[in-house]
Amino acid sequence: MIATPKLLADRIALVTGASRGIGYATAFALGQAGAHVIAVARTVGGLEELDDAIRAAGSTATLVPLDLRDYPGIDRLAVAVGQRYGRLDILVANAGILGPLSPIDHVPPGDWDDVVAVNITSNYRLTRAFADLLRKSDAGRVVYVSSAVANRGMAYWGPYAMSKAALEVLARTFAAETATTNVRVNVMAPGQIRTRMLATARPGLDMTNVEKSDKVAEKIVELCLPSMTETGKYYDFPARKLVDFRKPE
Repeated sequence: MIATPKLLADRIALVTGASRGIGYATAFALGQAGAHVIAVARTVGGLEELDDAIRAAGSTATLVPLDLRDYPGIDRLAVAVGQRYGRLDILVANAGILGPLSPIDHVPPGDWDDVVAVNITSNYRLTRAFADLLRKSDAGRVVYVSSAVANRGMAYWGPYAMSKAALEVLARTFAAETATTNVRVNVMAPGQIRTRMLATARPGLDMTNVEKSDKVAEKIVELCLPSMTETGKYYDFPARKLVDFRKPE
């Protein structure tokens, strides 16, 4: 793995949705690379397993059991991080929910509200809460985890796809607003990855040849390195290339 030689030693990294899937793999990979990981998720058991794995790899973690719909909780976390470290070097905004896969006119309003709350509003609140701490880093790095289904207009994927499209606009906006600072903001859009979410969305799918989460995590870590100079870019994981947001090459 590219970042194994402790390329993130002494960096402070916050990862949401860190108890399983891509978030777990990314948090572990950041720890392997030497970062102190602030792991945020709702599932305490998964966080504890992550903590054991990171410590076994020779790094450290702070576990934060938090539902990202608790927006004041996000603000309190930012205050605590600021008081303890005075900065945030890495933010990986990974947490998200699938929501219902159904015709848009059949989506219950409550389910729509949940998808918007977790996939859009919580990321706005994270960005708002941690922006100043990222600017205080000598190399603030932000990665928003989107999806290949964003902007495709696929039938039955409405709430999830629309929320990820909105997330990409948030990322592009924040990248433009921090372009003259030490902050670099990019998007990772994985295709099919072997996660619980994919199993839920595609029941019966043969996972034999589906990429594992650790492969995506390796690329996310690259986007978090101080040497990463690109900003406002979109990384399409299956194509393995970093491109300008939705612009033809």
